[in-house]
Amino acid sequence: MDPRQFFAIDTANVAWEERFNEHLGRTLYRKNLITDPDTGMEVRLVRYPAGVINTMHTHPCAHGMYVLEGTLVTNHGHFGAGSFVWFPEGMRMEHGATAETDVTVVFITNKPFEIHYL
Repeated sequence: MDPRQFFAIDTANVAWEERFNEHLGRTLYRKNLITDPDTGMEVRLVRYPAGVINTMHTHPCAHGMYVLEGTLVTNHGHFGAGSFVWFPEGMRMEHGATAETDVTVVFITNKPFEIHYL
């Protein structure tokens, strides 16, 4: 999608992309919505299966997570549907789903995404 043009996406008609995470040994799911080629900013839907926690890591970008369904578990607390959580660039963090249920979030970065496990 060209971020300089109007577009709309019916995310219900977009298949979840399976992304195996070698560090976790588990699969995470995402639906890419937009990436700005000039800034690297990204917006995607991300789903963590029940019990999957992305262990302690950092990013060279800031990112926010708006919880759509389930509960987002972080090293700063638990956040239910309707919560918005912001992680500043370089912050040590972990996040994922509770043992009982998946969590689905809108994931937003301010520049290109990278992950560095600690």
